[in-house]
Amino acid sequence: MSEARPALEPYDVLVIGAGPTGLACAIDAQLAGFSVLIVDKGCLCNSLFHYPANMTFFTTPELLEIGSMPFSSPNQKPTRSEALEYYRKVAEHYKLNVKQYHTVDSVSGQDGEFEVHATDRFARTSTFKARKLIVATGYYDLPNYLGIPGEDLPKVKHYYDEPHPFFGLNVLVIGGKNSAAIAALDLWRHGARVTLVHRGAEMHRHVKYWILPDINNRIKHGEVTAYFSSTVTNIVEDSVTLATPAGKITLPNHFVFALTGYHPDFEFIERLGVTLDPANDRCPVCDPATLESNVPGIYLAGVIVAGERTNEIFIENGRFHGKLIAEDLKRKLPPSR
Repeated sequence: MSEARPALEPYDVLVIGAGPTGLACAIDAQLAGFSVLIVDKGCLCNSLFHYPANMTFFTTPELLEIGSMPFSSPNQKPTRSEALEYYRKVAEHYKLNVKQYHTVDSVSGQDGEFEVHATDRFARTSTFKARKLIVATGYYDLPNYLGIPGEDLPKVKHYYDEPHPFFGLNVLVIGGKNSAAIAALDLWRHGARVTLVHRGAEMHRHVKYWILPDINNRIKHGEVTAYFSSTVTNIVEDSVTLATPAGKITLPNHFVFALTGYHPDFEFIERLGVTLDPANDRCPVCDPATLESNVPGIYLAGVIVAGERTNEIFIENGRFHGKLIAEDLKRKLPPSR
């Protein structure tokens, strides 16, 4: 990956977020002749890195491709590790300038002369200058908290990684979609005693077609205990309390996985001056043809375009946002090189 230019020289484009969509946006802007810097608070493809270690994508490799680079995999559906390797190679091929482990705290200035203020892991501050901004921050970093007593205990987790540490333990999984179903199955298959709690009357209809019968059969045969139309009301060190159709139930418990979804950083987006439409699932105001927001010079890409409807935009369609933005940049911004 390329080195940063002198601090006082502005970049044409600064991309906030180094996930697949952010990388795609950077590549398209770079191919259009613009100088680009990418800033991310974590590592390259930070959200993918925090997916379950043995995760398999629901899609095929070609639908994850960016920068016209082939994604070769021996599997019909690629794994997390294959995807991370692919995106590393893409970043190397295009010599993308990625500033990892820098959290963007604020943005000042205006169209043509933005200043992006960031902090690294050691609380050191940096300021990057850019003429245009692309915000591709995704949503996986911000869990939907339940707001119940005990949710802040160390035994409560909002991300699932791998099953081994939970062998022989009582584990509660909260949720009824793919993440919850996959975690419950993986934990059960590796020796955990699994209870699943979902506020709906059954597993969600969006659970993938090859996963749904598996989790339903485990529940049917009593291998995974499930409480539907139920909620968790309290979490303490050694137990959890549920509100169920049959009344209050207290269960012994060692760990809780609250896999109830994630959301974009709406507060950060609003601090940029971008308007969120409360009547449209908090979708940010932007031109659908160019993805420029109501703030001149600030573009939006990836899942944040859909607001709270996080099941509408994925890598498969968000990867094309960069081309729309690059075409608008070519109309509005003469390349500096």
